[in-house]
Amino acid sequence: MITRKSKREIEQMQAAGDLLVQCHKEIAKMIKPGITTLEIDALVEKLLAKHGATPEQKGYNGYPYAICASINDEICHGFPRDEKLQDGDIVTIDMVVNLNGGLADSAWTYAVGNVDEKGKRLMEVTKTSLDKGIEQAQAGNRIGDIGHAIQTYAEGEGFSVVRDFTGHGIGPTIHEDPHIPHFGLPNKGLRLKEGMVITIEPMINEGSWQSKMDQNNWTARTIDKGRSAQYEHTIVITKDGPLLITDQDK
Repeated sequence: MITRKSKREIEQMQAAGDLLVQCHKEIAKMIKPGITTLEIDALVEKLLAKHGATPEQKGYNGYPYAICASINDEICHGFPRDEKLQDGDIVTIDMVVNLNGGLADSAWTYAVGNVDEKGKRLMEVTKTSLDKGIEQAQAGNRIGDIGHAIQTYAEGEGFSVVRDFTGHGIGPTIHEDPHIPHFGLPNKGLRLKEGMVITIEPMINEGSWQSKMDQNNWTARTIDKGRSAQYEHTIVITKDGPLLITDQDK
């Protein structure tokens, strides 16, 4: 069932989004070669607890951590670990914050030290792909308009779009209807309506779009060891255009 959120619910989600943004800004300060993603996980746990919030995905279907930390060829749902980040890595940190019942979801890919030009380009194209999708998140548009904008741009730049994982509705639980694919045809799919809250979170690969699953049954990675990047915002559909409740540039 697709729910349209009340003003009060959106305000709760915005408060969660503000805290999530604070987490990402603290993570950005600490990303460097030699740190571990378990240290990032601990930082997020501490910061959320300080503000009376909880990591919503911890315990979700048995997931054991506050964040997902996906390195290089890992597409999504990477487990935080003791392995030190290396100069030249890229790492995506994805998390869902629950603050007083309001949820917000955002992923960000970080460069660790000196990333090569192709890696930088992958990150730039992925971030722009997200922006292209957000531009289409207008009341009256269809879900296919979002995916089409992302796919045509990313593939036009020589990259591929992951098909196995999509954006989604959010609130009151992590994953709500509708699914938001990052590929597709314009003028197809459900029509977006004011009050809907969705995530757009393109995962863009250097090589093939196909994924394979690790033995932990959570972590997805590329089939050809090409790197993958992801950026994600939680977005409210409003009559005045998309409202980013996880905007880092406010």
